[in-house]
Amino acid sequence: MPVVHIPALLRPLTGGAARQELAAGTVRELILELDALYPGVRARLLEGDRLRSGLSIFVDGLVRREGLDFELAPSSEVHFIPAIAGGER
Repeated sequence: MPVVHIPALLRPLTGGAARQELAAGTVRELILELDALYPGVRARLLEGDRLRSGLSIFVDGLVRREGLDFELAPSSEVHFIPAIAGGER
């Protein structure tokens, strides 16, 4: 089953859990399953039916710009990472 690594800012919703295995075939299903276990997670990750601006999805170490319907392998590792913007020099 895919594993989601839960960002520190969401851990108050998960009782401190840092990772969770979930039966999910897509990133969308993973978020819905995570929200079923820990209500409120979906609202923190999504705006309507889209990933919140300022967040990126990493699956198996690569940024996935395909969106919520990106298909996961049973061995996938998923991270939600805040986007990093550059500053002035």
